[in-house]
Amino acid sequence: MATKKAARKPAHKTKKASHAAHRATTHRATTHRAANDDSPKLSRRPVWQGNLRLSLVSCPVALYNATSRANDVSFHLLNPKTHNRIRMIPTDPDTGPVERSQLVKGYEISKNHYVTLTNEEIDAVKLDTTRTLDIERFVDEKEIDRLYWANPYYLLPADAAGEDAYAVIRTAMAGTGRIALGRVAMHSRERLMAVEARGKGLIAWSLRMADEVIPAEDAFDDIPEHKPDARMIEIAEKIIEQQEGDFEPAKFEDHYEAALRDLIRRKEKGEKVVTAEPVEETNVIDLMAALKKSLKSPAAGKKRKAG
Repeated sequence: MATKKAARKPAHKTKKASHAAHRATTHRATTHRAANDDSPKLSRRPVWQGNLRLSLVSCPVALYNATSRANDVSFHLLNPKTHNRIRMIPTDPDTGPVERSQLVKGYEISKNHYVTLTNEEIDAVKLDTTRTLDIERFVDEKEIDRLYWANPYYLLPADAAGEDAYAVIRTAMAGTGRIALGRVAMHSRERLMAVEARGKGLIAWSLRMADEVIPAEDAFDDIPEHKPDARMIEIAEKIIEQQEGDFEPAKFEDHYEAALRDLIRRKEKGEKVVTAEPVEETNVIDLMAALKKSLKSPAAGKKRKAG
């Protein structure tokens, strides 16, 4: 019995220390949120670490997400009777529940015919781009179709020792005004990256590969050729001029998310929620009349001021 107690005691201390650390972390996070607004923050953990290399010059760098979904409204699935959160349990249709740790990855080569791969086998596929973002080419930004731009990242120096090389690469790129292209292996695939100088640092964009982008010609192929009335085009251009303005993203609020947050707040207070009437859809019958009415509408000027 004494041996069992002695064995349990360190575990108890470890658990207690773990809880204390969790409380401290939670307190720091709560204090941090209270002291700051809801603007997105740079993650503490990079999504990739390695070296940025330009010919024979290299420096250690890290990629961080330049965007955040932390402030999005998200939901969990609950049992309506108990309000317990539902667990998603992997289940084999023949044998029943399966431990997630026992699962392997499978690639379907034909209907219900798979090639299975273990994590060790996948990790054994090592590429240079796993640890190095090697700049292969410099291009003009205008040459990259916007359909290919995907996700933005901040490319930051990983330690002080590489800051000089980082500054050299950034300054040289800023002077030429070119976009650097290279490749990085992350999230189980190799991605083409576009790197640009901005301010004191570098921004990297993941670019979609050619086999990911549907050609615009294919998408628009079924749209019939149509020549609009010149007078209608002229009025439409004037409406566009009325609503011109600077791009000010802070002035564009996500109205749907704001409505969701308001709904959650009212439900939390126990208020009775009334279902809104559906928005009546309007079909434009007289296009010319609608254009002329839009041109005279005072809303056009308000929209311009709103950004």
